Amino acid sequence: MATYESLIKFKGSIGDLVFYSLNGKNVVRKKSGFNKTAFKKNPSYEKVRQNSSEFGHCSKAGKTIRSCIENYIKECDEPLLYQRFAKLMTTIKDLDIVSEKGKRTVLNGLLTEKGLTLLKEFKFGNKENLSTGTFAFEEKEDIILSGGNEFSADEITMVSIQPDLEEYSAEYFEDKLLLNHGGEIRFKKHFYNAGLLLCFLVLRKKKKITHMGFIEIKKPAD
Repeated sequence: MATYESLIKFKGSIGDLVFYSLNGKNVVRKKSGFNKTAFKKNPSYEKVRQNSSEFGHCSKAGKTIRSCIENYIKECDEPLLYQRFAKLMTTIKDLDIVSEKGKRTVLNGLLTEKGLTLLKEFKFGNKENLSTGTFAFEEKEDIILSGGNEFSADEITMVSIQPDLEEYSAEYFEDKLLLNHGGEIRFKKHFYNAGLLLCFLVLRKKKKITHMGFIEIKKPAD
């Protein structure tokens, strides 16, 4: 890009040059070699198209999941958390070995043991993760939390999330309980249909979040 001085002001293109005004200055630049039609059809852009498609999917999938726990994320006070979570979605998507490149999905990645582990290990700002022995399992009308007796907390919140990572929408429910360490910790079971089910836990002590993160929900044995 370069500026020019002339009694005659040009706007538009002449050959490979484009003339226009920018911030009160007359500017000239060479035409870009990028062409939308070529990008969509030219085989040389195939890898770029694949990466672009998967990047867009991961961005939307991450936003879909984050939107269900947005209020808790805000309490982390970490400016780069959204970027780290988007990177996590990309890493999980790469675990999809059943789809061709360009069509790999976060869902297929989360259905792998490694994908679920990566989600559980993701740290939300300065909040502690849940212990590795913490998980939940379904039982008729309830979801029972295992490992809860290890918690030093006054209140626990479970966010049950069923995301649709094709339509980029989600249903979710929040349930809060006061911890008395006197028995099983049971939450209401909200989803009965098949599909990806995510469980997000938030622990508070004296109204302050101490731990938060995703845990595994184990399905009942057939």
